[in-house]
Amino acid sequence: MTARLIDGKAIAAAMREALTTRVAALPFRPGLAVVLVGDNPASAVYVRTKDRAAEAAGIAAATIRLPAGITEAALLAEVARLNADPAVDGILVQLPLPQSIRAEAVIDLIDPAKDVDGFHPRNAGLLALGRPALVPCTPLGVMKLLEAAGVALSGRRALVLGRSSIVGRPLVALLLAADATVTVAHSRTRDLAAECRRAEILVAAVGRAEMVRGDWISPGATVIDVGINRLADGRLVGDVAFAECAAVAGSITPVPGGVGPMTIACLLENTVTAALRRR
Repeated sequence: MTARLIDGKAIAAAMREALTTRVAALPFRPGLAVVLVGDNPASAVYVRTKDRAAEAAGIAAATIRLPAGITEAALLAEVARLNADPAVDGILVQLPLPQSIRAEAVIDLIDPAKDVDGFHPRNAGLLALGRPALVPCTPLGVMKLLEAAGVALSGRRALVLGRSSIVGRPLVALLLAADATVTVAHSRTRDLAAECRRAEILVAAVGRAEMVRGDWISPGATVIDVGINRLADGRLVGDVAFAECAAVAGSITPVPGGVGPMTIACLLENTVTAALRRR
């Protein structure tokens, strides 16, 4: 491996430590409500991790567990209740939801001022206009990783591999705001490898295990791997073939231990930001 490792775990730990100090100095305790519908094991583990991280930072975390068979109307009523609760500064509805419930309807009902996931259309629209309010946690985490690693963005060629509304699209807006020259690539892009090789900064967020190969990487490029995929043998890998790409890249994030910890740190930061703005 020749690439410098960008240690998201260490960077997130420093963020959380600074945030804990900030929260301790506040005259109130920020509140985060996480809504978990059903018994998806991966979601349950992720929610427990969020709860522990929030409590460690001094944030009052509450998880509302609802049955998988809950109706959409009942879930919307629960979101409306949290919107009206003055003790709740941030609301996060864990995705995915059961197929019987429209995720868009639920997200649209969350008070934009409490939307710590940054998914509400109002927050998405403000970000697209260059007037960000609450920014989706994973793209925000990517930007903070790049900043902590000292990666210059202005005028650089950045490629975002993936166009989801959760990661790809908001990340494009953030990179543009940082004056990067941004290309979006996706499943219909012709000669994907060639597009990747043009990038000085490559962010992979497609959800396909080890899709990006070493010969797709420009020598010295910065590679940020957002993907997390479990292989048949139980190993967790990213969207990037790590060993191959690390032999070519200038710097790279690992999986796990890269973007994942930053997502949770940014969720906590968004909660504190929402709490301060509401007051």
